Amino acid sequence: MRLPLYQVDAFADAVFAGNPAAVVPLEDWLPDATLQAIAAENNLSETAFFVRRGDGYDLRWFTPAVEVDLCGHATLASAFVIATMLEWGCPRIDFTTRKAGTLSVTRNGDLYTLNFPSRPPEALAEPPAGLLDALGGPPPTAVLKARDIVVVYDDEAAVRGLTPDMSALARLEDFYAVIVTAPGDGGVDFVSRFFAPAQGIPEDPVTGSAHCTLIPYWVRRLGRERLKARQVSARGGALSCELAGDRVKIAGKAVLYMDGAIYI
Repeated sequence: MRLPLYQVDAFADAVFAGNPAAVVPLEDWLPDATLQAIAAENNLSETAFFVRRGDGYDLRWFTPAVEVDLCGHATLASAFVIATMLEWGCPRIDFTTRKAGTLSVTRNGDLYTLNFPSRPPEALAEPPAGLLDALGGPPPTAVLKARDIVVVYDDEAAVRGLTPDMSALARLEDFYAVIVTAPGDGGVDFVSRFFAPAQGIPEDPVTGSAHCTLIPYWVRRLGRERLKARQVSARGGALSCELAGDRVKIAGKAVLYMDGAIYI
C-alpha cells in the first residue's frame, strides 16, 4: 500500500521554524495500530490523518506514543495540505474530530485561522506534588489547571531559562502536560512553552491546543480580546490569538518542507 505523506512546518513562514507535523491523507481509516505505528515511525510531535467525508474531513492526531484529543499545529498543517495540494484555494475547511467536535480553518492568503474550543484554566490551591521541583526555575506567580497544568511566571526570561527534568515530569500524574507562560518582553503579549514527556513529546515547538487555555487566561488578565503570542521553544513560532465567546481563534502560517510516500 502506498500512502501520500507531507511534512509541514506550522506556525512558521519559513522552513526549519515553527512546529513540524506529518500529514497523511487517507481514502478510509486504517487500523488504529497501523496509524500509531506510522506516527511512531515519523517520530514528530504529531502525525495527522484525515479522510474525506462529504463536504468536510474526519481528522485524527497521534504523537509517537498516543492518540491525542486536540492538536492545533497538525490541524493547521492538514488545512495547508488540503488548500494547497488537494483543493487549491479552498477558503474554509471543516474537520470532524472524535473528542473536540467540529473544528474549522479559514484561509486568507497565506494566513490560516483555527476555530477551536476555549478551555479556560481554574486556579489550584497548590501545585501537584513534585511539579515545581521537576520544572526548576524561580517560584511561579500562579498555578492553574485545565486539561494541562499552567504555570505562570513573572517574566519571559524565567520561561526561556527553564531546563525541566523530563524524566521527573513524565512520572507525574493527573494531568496531560505542562504549559509555562509569562508576559512577553517585547512585540508579543505573552510567551509560553509546552512539555508533555509522558505523551512522547518532551517539548513541543509550537502548541495550538495549549493556546485554547492560554488565550482565555491572558485575555482575562490583560483585558483585550486580541493578542499576539510566541512560543519560545528552540524553533519558536508566532500565533495571533482571539477570544470569541466559548471559542478561540488561533492564526498562523505554514510552509511545506517535504512530500513523499509511505509504503506499508
